[in-house]
Amino acid sequence: MNISDLYEKCAEFHGHKCPGLSVGVRAAYEAARMLDLKFSEDEEVVCISENDACGVDGIQVALGCSAGKGNLLFRLRGKQAFSFYNRKTGKSVRLIKKDGLPEMSREEKQDYLLKAPFDEIFRVTEVKFELPGEAHIFPSVVCEKCGELTGEPYVRFQNGMKVCLDCYEV
Repeated sequence: MNISDLYEKCAEFHGHKCPGLSVGVRAAYEAARMLDLKFSEDEEVVCISENDACGVDGIQVALGCSAGKGNLLFRLRGKQAFSFYNRKTGKSVRLIKKDGLPEMSREEKQDYLLKAPFDEIFRVTEVKFELPGEAHIFPSVVCEKCGELTGEPYVRFQNGMKVCLDCYEV
């Protein structure tokens, strides 16, 4: 799929077109090219995003990374930076959006971010984080205070009771 068609598909999911979405679509497109990535049916592709902005939606649609599958993880640092991993080959890359764009309209920015030479948009570095393990499925535990099910890692013991984080009193 060419990048323009991919952007249209991502914009349909995201709800509108914007420069932020363009960043994520371009990052996913370039990572796919660099790491020989295909749409991730399960956890073959992993992305660690250092932001929770519009571009993440482009990555979800383009590469099949999602929080629910456990292959879209967040390490929030407020940076337009994305680390991509190919579990099959062990290869990885971190893409960081460069600062500064020429003065242009919103629509021109969207197009520029999708079509400008790669090295004008991103800086490439080695990934700073190890490939995370595959997603874990934890048993559920009933909170003895509110009665709601919660994942076992989120249970605390307090006054002899198993309680969820919402009921846990510091």
